[in-house]
Amino acid sequence: MIQAGRLIQSWGPKFVVVKKGEHGVLLFSKKNVFAAPAYPLEEVFDPTGAGDTFAGGFIGYLNKKGNRLDENTLHQALFYGTVMASFTVEKFSLERLLTVRPLDIKRRLTLLHRMSRPATL
Repeated sequence: MIQAGRLIQSWGPKFVVVKKGEHGVLLFSKKNVFAAPAYPLEEVFDPTGAGDTFAGGFIGYLNKKGNRLDENTLHQALFYGTVMASFTVEKFSLERLLTVRPLDIKRRLTLLHRMSRPATL
């Protein structure tokens, strides 16, 4: 994955996103590789469409932020895409997405951020 991400980056893009399915996502920048986990679920009903939903959440967040492409904004976009994809896999097709509320998204984002930080010593 690292070699592939760096190879694609050598073709010109400043940033490269490599989705790893249930294993999360990698963001390549000029100096860094950022790894974000997938949202852990007890059960996955149907993974069809999760990648598309990830992309929609990711791009939607960037649009909300005025298409600012700095690393911090991209990190947050990864988390939004990940959380939105986590809802998609819980039911068939769009069923679960039709019932998602902003508070549901906020709760999962908070938990995902908490799980992604190192424990304080």
